This record gives sequence, structure tokens and C-alpha cells, in this order.
Amino acid sequence: MPSISFILPHWLYWGGLIVFPLVAMIMARRGSIRSYSLPIGYMILVTGGILGLHRLYLRNLWGLLYLLLFFTILFANAQGRDARELHSDASNTVASAERVIDRLAPKVAGADDKIADLRTQLGEAEEGSFAEIRAERMLEKAITGLEEDSARLEQARADLEEARPRLADAQAGRDLWSNVAFGAFLAICAFMAVDAVLLPAMVRNARARLEAAQADASSSLVAAADTTGAAPDALEVEEAHGDMAHIGTGWTGAIDRLSYYAGEFVSYWAVIAVFCYYFEVVARYVFNSPTIWVHEGMFLMFGMQYLIAGAYAALTDAHVKVDVFYAEWSPRRKAVVDLLTSIFFFIFAGTLLATGWIFAMDATRVGEVSFSEWKIAYWPFKWAIAIGAVLLILQGIAKLARDVAILRNSLKEA
Repeated sequence: MPSISFILPHWLYWGGLIVFPLVAMIMARRGSIRSYSLPIGYMILVTGGILGLHRLYLRNLWGLLYLLLFFTILFANAQGRDARELHSDASNTVASAERVIDRLAPKVAGADDKIADLRTQLGEAEEGSFAEIRAERMLEKAITGLEEDSARLEQARADLEEARPRLADAQAGRDLWSNVAFGAFLAICAFMAVDAVLLPAMVRNARARLEAAQADASSSLVAAADTTGAAPDALEVEEAHGDMAHIGTGWTGAIDRLSYYAGEFVSYWAVIAVFCYYFEVVARYVFNSPTIWVHEGMFLMFGMQYLIAGAYAALTDAHVKVDVFYAEWSPRRKAVVDLLTSIFFFIFAGTLLATGWIFAMDATRVGEVSFSEWKIAYWPFKWAIAIGAVLLILQGIAKLARDVAILRNSLKEA
């Protein structure tokens, strides 16, 4: 299988974090898609075509063929990794044995002449002299060394003889599974190219099936009404406000909208994470090319999301808390308690702002970057701490103003 050496450019990372949520927010306000969409089909083909997700999106069971080929690639790559480990072990054994043979073979071949010279020196030395003792020791050392070297040489030759077939088998297995994986990948690419041409027709067929199903459902409702003599229940159409219901009016409403849109903006970053981790899985398990930038980029992105979405969570009352007693209190009692405990909120938010400001200024001044090969700039992430703290403080002020208004109105009524 070919490898992937793509590293996400910094400008594309930051551009995606800004442009993608804006586009998603615009699309979300255009209304829900009630039928199959050709642009979405092509988007899924580009991003998830290797898994056949575009066919599964259109309820086309031929997408299961893509999954079969994809799992074939995963299985072949797993077997290929095992074969690569066997090949590495056998290759190391062969290389080590060849080094031992290259070093010891000449040494053993010349040992007999050296031993013969030492025996001659021993015979010529005067009996009981230092020269005789030295010659005996050298001869004994040479004979012992020859025996050890001969044993190591024989062992190396045996290891070499045994490892060479294993090396050949491992190489053959490695080539086999690599070819299987690459062949399955080429098949997927061919199917994707064909589907790129067939996709408009597939979308039309999917729409026709959907319209037929909807027509059958409508006919069933009409038939039931005719049989019972009663009209079907009318559907109440009402605007679904969702979290927009938490937005107030006036200057506090402006703060609420700022918190709401900031939270909505960063919420779409989760979709970016899906695409990035999908790329990481395919790159790691299909092309054996794990990345560094995916984990680091998503880790830092979720940190910014957590900080900037804090005001949104405060607006929608989504922060984790224990409200066993608080939930049953009246609005006036809740307002009083919130006013008394708001001091702790502002201490926390103020500390977060001051700390974030220091971190951001230091990172901006020195041009701090990550320690990985990606070397992404850290100062935008540090500024996210300060931005999140500002949004949180503003939302706290809006909540404080509403609590004061609730308490004042309750006193007037009393």
C-alpha cells in the first residue's frame, strides 16, 4: 500500500475553524433537508466514499461491498504488519550471522598457523624459563580462543541457514498481503469513480423511493379517515425555539445572543473532529501512515471549544450542579440565592480572565509553538482562555441583572 505524508497546513486549520462553522450556521437557518441531496451525496462520496457511506446514505445496499473491501484492507494490513515483524526478526538474524561469519571466518582459518608458530616457540624456549611459561599461556589461550570462535562460527552458520528460509517466507507474505490490500484499495477507487458518475441517478432513484413511501403513507391516512368517518389529527405547526427561549430583551438580550451564537459557532467544531478522526483512522489502518497533527489539532480545538462555550452553558443553565432543593424554590428565592452566590462566580471568572490574559500575552510575545513536528502556534489557544472568560463574565452580568429585576418586581408586588 502507498503511504500518506499529508500534513495539514496551519492556514487551512485556522481557516476551517472559522469558515466551516459559518457555512454550517447559514445552512442550518435555511431549514431542514426533507429529501436526498446531490451536494451532500458528493460530499459523503469525497469524505467517506472509501467506506461506501454515500451508498448507505441513499439506502443502497451495494454500499456493503465497500465495507467488505475496506475490512479486507484492514485484515491484509494486519497480516502485513505481522509479516513485517517476522521479516524484521529474520533480517536481523541474517545480518547478525553474516557479520559474525565475516569477522570470525578469517580468524579461524588463520588460527592453525598461529598455533603452530606458538608450539614452535614453546619447543625452542629454555625449560623453566619465563619465555617457556609465556609460550605455554599464549598457546593455551590460542587453542581456547580457536575452540570458542569455531563454536560461534558454526552457530552463526546454522542460524544463517535457518533464518534465510524464514526471511524469504516473510518477504513473500509481506508482498502478498501488501498486494491484497493495494488491490482492494484500487477496487474501491474504481467503484468510487463509477459512483461519481452514477450518483445523480442514484439520488433521483432514492428520491423516487422516498416520495413513493410518503404517498403510500398519505393514502393510508386518507383510507383510515374514510373508513372511520373522522378526519386525521391536524398537526400543530409551531416554531421550535429551543435554546433561543433563554434569550432576553434589551441589553441583557444582546449579551444572551452573543453567548448563544458563540456557543453555536464552536459547537460545529465537533463535526470537523469527525472528519479529522476519520482521516486519521484511514491513514493509520489503511495506509499505515499515522499522523501527529490530527490528535494535537483536535485536542487543542476541543480546549478552545470548552472555554468559549462556557457562556452558552451559563445561558442555557447547562452547567453541572446539584439542585435538589434549588429546583423546587420560587423564582424570588432562586434570585436571592443566585445574588448571594454570584460573588464566587465572578471570583472564578475574574481569575480565569487574569490568568488567561497573562498566558496569552506571554505566548504572543515569545511566539510560542507546539513541541511536535507540526509546530502550531499556541497564542490563539491561549487567547481563547481570555475570550471565554470575557464571555462568561458578560453572561454573569446579564444573569445578575435579571436576578435583580426579579427581586425588585417581587418586592413591588408584595
